[in-house]
Amino acid sequence: MNFKRLNLCYSGFCNTHFLWEDHKIMGLKQFQLPEIQHKQFSQTIEKYLRLGKLAERFVFEELSTIQGLEILSESLQIQDGKRTVGELDGLIIYKNQPIHLEIVYKFYLYDDTVGTTEVDHWIGPNRKDSFAQKLEKLTQKQLPLLYTSQCETALTTFNLTPKDFVQQVYFKAQLFVPISKRNLTLKQVNSACIVGVYISRNEFETLSECKFFIPEKVDWLLAIETQIHWKTFEQISIEINTLLDKEIAPLCWVKHPNGVAEKCFVVWW
Repeated sequence: MNFKRLNLCYSGFCNTHFLWEDHKIMGLKQFQLPEIQHKQFSQTIEKYLRLGKLAERFVFEELSTIQGLEILSESLQIQDGKRTVGELDGLIIYKNQPIHLEIVYKFYLYDDTVGTTEVDHWIGPNRKDSFAQKLEKLTQKQLPLLYTSQCETALTTFNLTPKDFVQQVYFKAQLFVPISKRNLTLKQVNSACIVGVYISRNEFETLSECKFFIPEKVDWLLAIETQIHWKTFEQISIEINTLLDKEIAPLCWVKHPNGVAEKCFVVWW
């Protein structure tokens, strides 16, 4: 990835909001990130990283700029003999407090036919994951890993024990609501995370006067760029329908006839 594109992705990542803020969800506290002016990524990434791993690199770039914060480890592998039993995303010391930090960056769509609570309603674009499932994984698997005997052994490298740590999450997300519910009111999650809408295959026809661009997945982090090669509805329809037939929901940048552009998932379900 070239330097300019990497920094655009980093800027988009930094500008993404935390999925919740002052309160806790399922007992999970967000890491309180101080205001950071530094918005340029200083590292070189030579190989392809999936979006989740790229987000982790971005988090540690942010953390490295915070005065008084020490990064103990990134992606610490916990071993049971030759078997890897899990990974701790980050171990840091901030304001003299050791912190085990789990990092999450997600794209969720609001579907009120799923579950009964606001947390339940947020699902992945292809319905393969959900906010509720991620919370369960964090609370039942990822965070408890700290308190295993294997992890206690690994922490001796830092002259620390599991009881020395508090556990927090760094959980950012881009949220998308049905095109008919643009003014959705949220109570548990941060409404500032809403960055776009989604529509069904049948509703796609309503955008016939618009122009489109399908960014690569890593570019989902970006703010919409306008100086690109926009395609007409007719040009994009074949590409969209091919993806939908494979049960892949593409993220599109959509430019309306009035010039307003927005992010929009087209879903197969």
